[in-house]
Amino acid sequence: MEFCPKCGAMMLPKGDKFQCKCGHTKELSKDEADKYGVTEKIDAKDTVIMKGEDIDTLPTTKVTCPKCGNDRASWWLQQTRSADEAETRFLRCTKCKHTWREYD
Repeated sequence: MEFCPKCGAMMLPKGDKFQCKCGHTKELSKDEADKYGVTEKIDAKDTVIMKGEDIDTLPTTKVTCPKCGNDRASWWLQQTRSADEAETRFLRCTKCKHTWREYD
């Protein structure tokens, strides 16, 4: 790893030189070029684009949906009242997407 003597940022290999974002360059020796060179290139052939409500990153719990009877729901906490009161727990069925509140 090389650091720029001008600005202190990390210098990255580019061709036969180290180059910094500030523009400073340093020549690479043959040994350094072999050490820091890229040895494998990977072409991205499959790109996956996920959008909308298909992405479910919320935690799940075992609870019965009041609408369809499914036994799994995603949940999250949200502050719906003043800050000195407890959060409200919302649940969303993993099957029919029905959303309801859980009151303590």
